[in-house]
Amino acid sequence: MAKEKDTKKTSGNGHHYDASDISVLEGLEPVRRRPGMYIGTTGIDGLHHLIWEIFDNSRDEAMGGFCTDIEVVLLPNNRIRVADNGRGIPVDIHKKTKVSALETVMTTLHAGGKFGGEGYKVSGGLHGVGASVVNALSIYCKAEVHKDGGKYIQEYSQGKKKSAVKKIGSSKLNGTIITFEPDQEIFKDIKFDWNTVVSHIRQQAYLVKKLKVSIIDAREWNNKKGLDDNDVFYFKDLNLELPSTSFYFEGGLISLIKYYNKFQKSIQDNIFYVEKELDGVVVEIALQYVDDIVDKIIPFANNIYTGEGGTHVTGFKTALTRTLNTYCKKNEMMKDSEGGFTGDDVLEGLTAVISVKLREIQFEGQTKAKLGSMEAQGAVGTVFGEAFTSFLEENPDNAKAIINKSILALKARKAAKAAKDSVLRKGALEGMTLPGKLADCQSKSAEESELFLVEGDSAGGSAKQGRDRRTQAILPLKGKILNVERARIDKMLASKEIRSLVIALGTSIGDTFDLEKMRYHKIIIATDADVDGAHIRTLLLTLFYRYFRQVVDAGYIYIAQPPLYKIKKGKEISYAYSDEEKTKLIGKETDVSEIQTVEETDVEGPELVEGLEEEVKTKSNKIHIQRYKGLGEMNPEELWETTMDPAHRILKKVNIEDAEEADKIFEILMGSEVPPRKSFIQSNAKLAEIDI
Repeated sequence: MAKEKDTKKTSGNGHHYDASDISVLEGLEPVRRRPGMYIGTTGIDGLHHLIWEIFDNSRDEAMGGFCTDIEVVLLPNNRIRVADNGRGIPVDIHKKTKVSALETVMTTLHAGGKFGGEGYKVSGGLHGVGASVVNALSIYCKAEVHKDGGKYIQEYSQGKKKSAVKKIGSSKLNGTIITFEPDQEIFKDIKFDWNTVVSHIRQQAYLVKKLKVSIIDAREWNNKKGLDDNDVFYFKDLNLELPSTSFYFEGGLISLIKYYNKFQKSIQDNIFYVEKELDGVVVEIALQYVDDIVDKIIPFANNIYTGEGGTHVTGFKTALTRTLNTYCKKNEMMKDSEGGFTGDDVLEGLTAVISVKLREIQFEGQTKAKLGSMEAQGAVGTVFGEAFTSFLEENPDNAKAIINKSILALKARKAAKAAKDSVLRKGALEGMTLPGKLADCQSKSAEESELFLVEGDSAGGSAKQGRDRRTQAILPLKGKILNVERARIDKMLASKEIRSLVIALGTSIGDTFDLEKMRYHKIIIATDADVDGAHIRTLLLTLFYRYFRQVVDAGYIYIAQPPLYKIKKGKEISYAYSDEEKTKLIGKETDVSEIQTVEETDVEGPELVEGLEEEVKTKSNKIHIQRYKGLGEMNPEELWETTMDPAHRILKKVNIEDAEEADKIFEILMGSEVPPRKSFIQSNAKLAEIDI
């Protein structure tokens, strides 16, 4: 029988992409009813997820070799514009829907080039799933397609088309431009964060070699000339002087490893790298060990960051532990009495980027935070295991450094376990006696209990007297606690102050940590409003971030905001938490030249300096101002009224919006390398609020 002639149009590289490559599964209404099922949340993360969905479609074109340039623009009125020079979404009539494939992609859930045909071999998102979800959650959306010599547009609102797809002119270009404005009915707080957008897209640029990505912040752009974005393909072609950045990386994952480790001291000269396809799974891994005690594993599946890990991470960790144990045993580098490496031993100081690409990909959850495809585990384990074994054999100096690093971690793990067991065993023998200086609360309900970590015995004494004994516990901390950024548990638990805090929390620490045993659901850091207080606060935040991360993620850490001034007008007493608030409370009628200042008490040593006191004469009144320099200056009543009373106090909740950035900042500020910290201080000196 004669073969039927293929009459489909082809792209420049001979690959057809038309309406037959778009498959349809169901409609759009469920997205607006339950947006969280599709973008995770309608909060700030979900808002930014809209950008990722559209960007992923353009990136998938680049992964397929059809796109080299992507542009993301933050426009006025909460609009986002994403343009790519890919093949352009098909605009011909879809056989099943009887309308343009562009309309099908934009208005139908589960319609895209990944469900059927040969549109994509590998993709991160499901082309059309992302576009249709974003469209459904936008009050305004426009798709502009340049394809086969024509220029086509269609506009939508809340997922519904405003008109049919229209050809508005000719074009010599190929590509797609999506512009959308999130719907305020869905997103109550629409505010895109520049740093979040740049950080995410930078990461993506590392993952796709030779892809240029540009980001432009045009939110403050005053379009006086009445320019229409229909008149230009790339916004950058308008040559406007706007904040922008762009990325282009030849080195891929190796470049990304260098970026993550630029503030670290490497113990491994050669960065390990492998890229190989096995059983339909493309495995790409780069890693390097540094002189640190924490690890960074950054996993991706079809270029989607899988923050919760998954099968590819499991395969990698298993192969890493097995390979290093085998090499160590083969070369007799460890005593039999030391046993073998555990997974934690070989991870210490490791920075690794794991990227897998699969034709049929399965995630656990709609937001794709965890890979579920089982074939990835075997492929990663085999490819990485074989390549890393060869790397160790071919680079004996690097291998020796890595093995010695892991042996040190093994010994430290055993020492830390002994120290931790000793602390916990001692507590058990004493009936889990709480620290003597802890003034515990009466309530046994963690949900309503609060623990104040107070700087100094003086402030601790006032806090103990002024607190609500039923729900508020006080733990005074003497001096500055140990900087735990590079300290293991054994050294950390040797610190009396930290040991007291660990026992007070009740969660234990390390591999026996249990959030369910947390004794307080509010940990409130209360330090003085000076440089020493800020340092103590930073040391405590470092401790919680490195060893009690789950407590931070649960939202249990707060920072108290004590007032800076006590202002007395006659019998009326007010408190000001900033200089601006003080000025407002004093009033415009104040004659500033009449200020009388009481000199500071001349003290030495660690004692708190007395606050400044001022008397300000006005036309109608005399105002007495006291400047607090420390919590210890407040009597119990003042401390309760300003800092501890839930009805009047101001607390700042500690959140980690960007764990990667937080990790980097802690490394810079609290690590042992001086040059990065010096550079950071010099770059940010003008932002510091210094009380001289």
